[in-house]
Amino acid sequence: MTTVTDKRAAAPPAEETSLYGVLAEFEDVDTLVTAAERVRDAGYKRWDAYTPCAIHGLDKATGKTRPTSLPWIVLVMGLTGCSLAVLLVWWTNASSLEGVPSPLRGYDWVISGKPIFSLPANIPPIFELTILFSAFGAFFGMLALNLLPRFHHPVFQSERFLRVTQDRFFIGIEAKDAAFDEAHTVRLLEEAGAKHVEELEQEADR
Repeated sequence: MTTVTDKRAAAPPAEETSLYGVLAEFEDVDTLVTAAERVRDAGYKRWDAYTPCAIHGLDKATGKTRPTSLPWIVLVMGLTGCSLAVLLVWWTNASSLEGVPSPLRGYDWVISGKPIFSLPANIPPIFELTILFSAFGAFFGMLALNLLPRFHHPVFQSERFLRVTQDRFFIGIEAKDAAFDEAHTVRLLEEAGAKHVEELEQEADR
């Protein structure tokens, strides 16, 4: 029998809270995947599935198969690093502007008849800055796309959610979802096989 817990009734009156969404608990993988497909087909967008292990086919069941934009971020950052590196080696080797203070001027020295500016000779710094900027793009881009760092999440309010690292599976649907209707959403999750459904709160200003 499915039970529904409403935590808003027990919220301290001194704190202003709002409904974050609902969290449904499932006992096995098959029920979770079937429920995810029903939530996906119902048109929900702002939701996620939580599992203690990787589940083959869950990404398709949730409808979240759109390629990430992270590779484009890495590409742009890599090209930026490459361009800045070329500018740097040109400035430090081939620039000699009249009137520019000596600390900012390049070192336009001809050594053994070699060209003042040559790309083959400067591949190492160009390569290193390209990789450095790409790494920064991958790291900070991943954080931004995942809305991190986030030190607290409303699902952590649920004591039952602690078992997500052991043997339980969950689906969380946000109240901000355009298709969200509390009564209808709870009923959908119950009919999908949820063992337990509870409402989650968050601070009103979040």
